[in-house]
Amino acid sequence: MSNYESKTDVILIGAGIMSATLGTLLKELIPEWDIQVFEKLDKPGEESSHELNNAGTGHAALCELNYTKENADGTVDISKAINVNEQFQVSLQFWSYLVKQQLIKNPEDFIMPLPHMSMVQGEENIDYLKRRFEAMKENPLFKNMKFADDAETLKEWIPLMMQNRDINDRIAATKVDNGTDVNFGNLTRMLIDHLENQDVAMHYNHTVNNVKRTPEGLWEVKVKNAQTGKVEKHRANFVFIGAGGGSLHLLQKSSIPESKQIGGFPVSGIFMVCKNPEVVEQHHAKVYGKAAVGAPPMSVPHLDTRYIDNEKSLLFGPFAGFSPKFLKTGSNMDLITSVKPNNVFTMLAAGAKEMSLTKYLVQQLMLSKEQRMEELRQFIPNAKSEDWDFIVAGQRVQVIKDTEENGKGTLQFGTEVVTSMDGSISALLGASPGASTAVKVMLDVIEKCFPEKMPQWEDKIKEMIPSYGKKLVDHPELLEEIVAEAEKNLGLR
Repeated sequence: MSNYESKTDVILIGAGIMSATLGTLLKELIPEWDIQVFEKLDKPGEESSHELNNAGTGHAALCELNYTKENADGTVDISKAINVNEQFQVSLQFWSYLVKQQLIKNPEDFIMPLPHMSMVQGEENIDYLKRRFEAMKENPLFKNMKFADDAETLKEWIPLMMQNRDINDRIAATKVDNGTDVNFGNLTRMLIDHLENQDVAMHYNHTVNNVKRTPEGLWEVKVKNAQTGKVEKHRANFVFIGAGGGSLHLLQKSSIPESKQIGGFPVSGIFMVCKNPEVVEQHHAKVYGKAAVGAPPMSVPHLDTRYIDNEKSLLFGPFAGFSPKFLKTGSNMDLITSVKPNNVFTMLAAGAKEMSLTKYLVQQLMLSKEQRMEELRQFIPNAKSEDWDFIVAGQRVQVIKDTEENGKGTLQFGTEVVTSMDGSISALLGASPGASTAVKVMLDVIEKCFPEKMPQWEDKIKEMIPSYGKKLVDHPELLEEIVAEAEKNLGLR
């Protein structure tokens, strides 16, 4: 034992929204467990979860057109949108429970009501949006959706976007009033504060360099303390790797069979930001457009009202960028060192398949400010250059893996959980809808990793998430009940 600093029940790597959510769930389910968190930065929620490193959209598929694809016969498939919305409802229920139990306070500091809209231009796109609207409005999850293609209604909904617009420019929009803007940075900090009050040990400025299995079947986590330079070893029964872009390298070091044939491709984002009160006050919504041909789904252009540090601003983007780093605070060698003998062919296959993505990234990198302003003017015709600055968003590492459906080297757009067969280690990879679905994703981790405990935990999970085990789309009365309760507790009315 003398070689080890600690032996604990659970180690969480990374102090972002995923670890914070998993830690909070576990502390509610089994308060006596000892949990330790290791974070390489000096405070929580500074990478992907930070409020300026993500779009802050409570992703509920109300406005994101990439969740509703068009079938060959002209019908619109809304199954993915239903799935994403169901997952967001789980998050809302859990946050509502935490506020009601006073485990976290001041929900207005992390969630605000904000309409979610989709906006398209041109007859073909308008026709698609109309068909999408017809398919969605019949569903209990989307029954509040409205559609408009007349200028008068659109001037009410999006006055800033309608100013000085060419009268021949045909546009249409859908609108759902009960969307949200979520400050995932603040939410992460609140959850971590709560965990510290529950005696969870937080270790900041601690970089995890290795994760390996011990002969006794425990996990040994090798950590460097940046302040003292000391290398420590900690052991745990269960390890969760929630280190954003840093998760892939640590998963590879675990050497579990499930970590083979998985690669990652980093994409960074740039947002334009406006803080001019005259402009900001004229727009109150998150408005999502259609992705350009070849663009990854996370690069859907959108114009968002944001609430950050009690200040209202507008963000437009994201414009894709490229850096070989897997984290904003990562290394330029991250992409190269992620290529291993077991994933090299997967990575090469993806490179050959994704030529349109490569071309898109190159084009995006070459854009001048004025060219970016031209893209913004598709949304705000009279946007002025002097009102807009740039911020660099967080790094996202898209998962590359072999799939039965699409063969070798398929780029995955979404969140992926990789878990060992015995459930003793789990890692979260991928990108959007990410943080919005954190509660559902972490519940899946709990189910997979602690199946023997689920019978005794089920009642408590249902107390926290009343819809647990049910599809809300099949229980409209329950849906109405939990939405009303969440809106009341979270101040969203």
